[in-house]
Amino acid sequence: MAITYLLQIYLKKQKHIKIGKLGTFRFTKGNYVYVGSAKTNMTKRIARHLRKKKKKFWHIDYLLQYAEVQQVWTSDLTEEKMAALLSEKMEIPVIGFGSSDVKSKSHLFFIKKGTGYFLDQFFQKLCVAKTSRL
Repeated sequence: MAITYLLQIYLKKQKHIKIGKLGTFRFTKGNYVYVGSAKTNMTKRIARHLRKKKKKFWHIDYLLQYAEVQQVWTSDLTEEKMAALLSEKMEIPVIGFGSSDVKSKSHLFFIKKGTGYFLDQFFQKLCVAKTSRL
């Protein structure tokens, strides 16, 4: 049973976004991956992330008001392990994003040019399901 989900996100233009109590950050136009988890009701959690109208509760809610989820992946790896693996090849745009309750540096990663192939291989190897945006 999958315990972690990854949102592949696209931000169509550079934007300064206030992320709750973390502060305001400049987000570069482009593609991002967010790692999250849900011990129960993962489908409901993902569906919530896909909605535009919602109360901002998690860090990702602030980014998703301006960005679009392109794909959703799920995995059996823990979110900490998934974040650690992604951090080896991906850029971390905001330290502490989505990871205030765990030891990871961040759960948000920027997909730099040239890392798309790595990401495709990574998802195919470590994820159990892929869905297009619902």
